Amino acid sequence: MFLLEQVVNGLVLGGYYLLIALGLSLIFSIGGIVNLAHGAFYALGAYLAVALTRHLGFAPAVVTFGLAMIAEQLIRMIWGAAPLSATLPPALKGSIVVGDFLFSRYRLLLLAIVAAVLVGVWLLLHKTSFGRVVRAGVQRPDMVAALGIRLQPYMTAVVMLGVGMAAMGGAFFAPITLVQPAMGSEIIIVAFVVVVIGGLGSFWGVVLAALLVGVVRGVTIY
Repeated sequence: MFLLEQVVNGLVLGGYYLLIALGLSLIFSIGGIVNLAHGAFYALGAYLAVALTRHLGFAPAVVTFGLAMIAEQLIRMIWGAAPLSATLPPALKGSIVVGDFLFSRYRLLLLAIVAAVLVGVWLLLHKTSFGRVVRAGVQRPDMVAALGIRLQPYMTAVVMLGVGMAAMGGAFFAPITLVQPAMGSEIIIVAFVVVVIGGLGSFWGVVLAALLVGVVRGVTIY
């Protein structure tokens, strides 16, 4: 029973990695850019969530994503070097009992959010004209250019999407992780591992790799 709970926790951790790694992979695929600053956006999202929750409440805070470059030292200057803790609203605290199993209500919510984001990104890339241009730009940028389509606006949109996903990951996972200045540097290492395992530019490869890394880590700890 406890092992199954750890598998679910591992899936949550995998979803956490997925939000970071998928955006990193998308940015590399369309622009060929290895975004080493990606972890900073994740850290910014977490810090903004902690800061804004105190004034606005939890819901408005998690949708406020950082879309500007920020460095670790700037975080230290604004919030200090000591770790911060984020609190959950009472409605999201507690556990849900399913048969003989006990699951955290907030972690199950995170799984649902990650699944919704995953479906949304897949639909954007595979069921819209925007996605067709992006995928064509990844595979045959010369052909796209020959058709008179400028890839720069699409690249900008993909970067914003990837940055938003990273910041969202930081905002949503702040209540269950340690919010501290070096968190961006730490997560970017894991994100690169996930992207390498899944394959650069491979959507489902990155998804499976993120879940695999999360579950293996969770079960290994158990």
